[in-house]
Amino acid sequence: MFNDILELPERPRLFSPETMAYIGDSIYEVFIRSYLIEQGLRKGNSLHQQAVKYVNAGAQAELLQQLESYLTEEEEAIVRRGRNSNSGSVPKNADVVDYRYSTAFEALLGYLYLEGKKVRLEEVLTEIKGIIDEIE
Repeated sequence: MFNDILELPERPRLFSPETMAYIGDSIYEVFIRSYLIEQGLRKGNSLHQQAVKYVNAGAQAELLQQLESYLTEEEEAIVRRGRNSNSGSVPKNADVVDYRYSTAFEALLGYLYLEGKKVRLEEVLTEIKGIIDEIE
């Protein structure tokens, strides 16, 4: 995405899961917004309402569970780190288990981005798109 503009850090694998999830959250948000526009949604309020369906902890936890068989061992290790991290607080509207899986989901996306694994990130996002298309 921005790899040609920004210099990615060395050894992002050593970053905390929270740091990986921080960037992964942004990647997923842009992906979902782009997906919704691709689906023909154009009005701001409709876009927001639809986006909320996909960017909440429960939806992300469900996506991660459906992705698990698609992940490499290395990616599974990142997911475990993300799931087991202690972020300190859970939003009021989120289930604790869903929130942990959601953090793991975002950490995976952030890790792939920070590692510069653009092709694999695109493969994972394409798989996510397929899962979402099946749900809809």
